[in-house]
Amino acid sequence: MPRVHSFDPIADESATRLVLGSMPGRISLAQSEYYAHPRNAFWPIVEALLGLPAGLAYRERCRALRLRGVALWDVLQLCTRAGSLDSDIVADSIVPNDFRSFLERHTRIEAVFFNGAKAAEIYRRHVVPTLPAPLAALPTRRLPSTSPAHAALDFEAKLELWRRVLAVEP
Repeated sequence: MPRVHSFDPIADESATRLVLGSMPGRISLAQSEYYAHPRNAFWPIVEALLGLPAGLAYRERCRALRLRGVALWDVLQLCTRAGSLDSDIVADSIVPNDFRSFLERHTRIEAVFFNGAKAAEIYRRHVVPTLPAPLAALPTRRLPSTSPAHAALDFEAKLELWRRVLAVEP
């Protein structure tokens, strides 16, 4: 089974919110872009919430997130996974990203949002116990996964729940 590595965060020091996925899927890894799968709702949600034109270049979408005070990263730095699904992650292969260093550098982060249940679970289990109390106490909220594999909610329902990420101005 292949070992997969996540990307560097998309963030600057002005970020007030952090959005975390679990690990990029195969298409994202191949394109070196967060949420590159054409059926993933993440970028269409961001476009709708920020009033961005559809099909904007990846670099410009990332810039728009940074300007709005949103940082983007994954909980995992490394894991073994056969496919793209979170359920394929081999539990004893999990290596989380260095959130202590990240949060100590990005001191304006006020809340952490999870793109799906697996990201929230891994963060609670593998990251929170390693953080000093003030960082471990940051408010967190799990949002519905934007993955096409999560079909329990339609786009409009996901969009409404994801409004929480952008509800606070930087």
